Amino acid sequence: MILGRPLGEPPDPKSVSGGRATLDDLFTRATARRPDAIALCDPPNREQFTDGAPRSITYAQADLIVTAIAVRLRKLGLATDTVVALQLPNTIEGVLTILGILRAGMIAAPLPLLWRKADCVTALTRVGARALVTMSRVNDCDHSDLAMHVAAEIFPLRYVCGFGTLLADGVIPFDDLLYGGTPDPLEHSARDYNPAAHTAVVTFDTTSEGLIAVARNHNELIAAGVGVMLEGRIGQDSTILTAGAMSSLAGLATALMPWLLSGGTLALHQPFDTDTFMQQCKDSSCDTVVLPGSLAHRLVEAGVLSTPEIQNVLAIWRAPERFEAANQWRHPSIDVTDIVIFGEIGLIPLRRDPGGMPAPIPDGEVTVPRAAAGAPLVCETSRTVSGTLGLRGPMVPQHAFPPGANRGIAPHFKTAATGFADTGYPCRGEQDPPSLTITGPVPNLLTVGAYRFLRHDLEDLVGKAATDATLAALPDRYSGHRLAGHAKDRAALQAALAELGANPLIAGAFRDRSPAS
Repeated sequence: MILGRPLGEPPDPKSVSGGRATLDDLFTRATARRPDAIALCDPPNREQFTDGAPRSITYAQADLIVTAIAVRLRKLGLATDTVVALQLPNTIEGVLTILGILRAGMIAAPLPLLWRKADCVTALTRVGARALVTMSRVNDCDHSDLAMHVAAEIFPLRYVCGFGTLLADGVIPFDDLLYGGTPDPLEHSARDYNPAAHTAVVTFDTTSEGLIAVARNHNELIAAGVGVMLEGRIGQDSTILTAGAMSSLAGLATALMPWLLSGGTLALHQPFDTDTFMQQCKDSSCDTVVLPGSLAHRLVEAGVLSTPEIQNVLAIWRAPERFEAANQWRHPSIDVTDIVIFGEIGLIPLRRDPGGMPAPIPDGEVTVPRAAAGAPLVCETSRTVSGTLGLRGPMVPQHAFPPGANRGIAPHFKTAATGFADTGYPCRGEQDPPSLTITGPVPNLLTVGAYRFLRHDLEDLVGKAATDATLAALPDRYSGHRLAGHAKDRAALQAALAELGANPLIAGAFRDRSPAS
């Protein structure tokens, strides 16, 4: 069974499967059970990259702030199921805002932090966002000013709200919600059917057909989180330290959902700094850490993760074609669970064997925990007729967003009649054991860290910025690709890319790498 659906039976997009609990229900239950326990912890170096002193807050405190955010959004006149975007760093505001949007009965659309004007305008136009919540600054970027420029390009985007000091003119301040008293009462949104079947979060993905908006309801998010939690053996009241952002399925499924399901503590980290990370492990007594797969291996080899607190590592692989190259895990007391990410379509959690070797991707049923008898099936894999990996199951959405008739507007998921969504990754079948090996990346798609780019989009963008510039995508053993560029006037090109609203990763490819720089 797949959470109540017979194996092999294609899912009905109109059917309601799974439970009735929403993400807000999970948070409310955790608050009722442990009101005085620490719920969220800021990065201790927060003041180095954004406004505000680092804070740790209890579940009771977080609950009041979540309600206050929900009430404020309602008072703006935003209706139920309105899309509210957010572009926030890995601080407590990001988690609280997602929960506040959901408590208000609205849909959260988190944006990647490195997105600039061009990407933000495209994405928010696609989903019809009515409001955007941002931060005054993150590193050297004035995000509140960026948000106002984005809003100027999108007529339906009527409200820009922000945390932090020195907000741009026109931004509605939200800082008071973090320190206020008891919020006004909140009327709960009426639902005409199972509230857990309503869209909760929309994330964004770049596919071979362009940018798509991927909507997940509460049940789909919970299914992804349960898969990670069971395979990773994350226990109740766990303390999870994550270096991943909550702007993608990877971040939501490996950090937000296990935190809500376990009712533990979520410690946030950004940007990655080894000394700060290890200090957080000690100060928060973290038993579970979430890291990019390649970084986790490097830290183990350097002896950095050798602390008595850490029991589990969730290693995120955003380039599935590189997963097979993963090294043997060499730590006697820390277990690792590989989280193989297929864009925003789905993920597969795979706990390493006792020898530390990566587990193969199953062909067919993916159960968690894998070795347990009668373990629940969280998803299925299949090799499509075109030789690519297909996924289906309770975490896999069937359509692109927005819902209704507009789902047929390209670009959208390639979903077969059997319900398998095409990830685009070429794969081959193995016999012993029955498994699938990813043999290459999605054609014309480049994975660079946590971001995906279309090759021709990058080439077009660089060509607009400078006619003499060249950009190469170099294969990376673990991360997919890294960008390297050349131009006669690097500074002028970087300025031109910034003016075009390009992701800073692209401009970073043209930085001066000479020894004297």
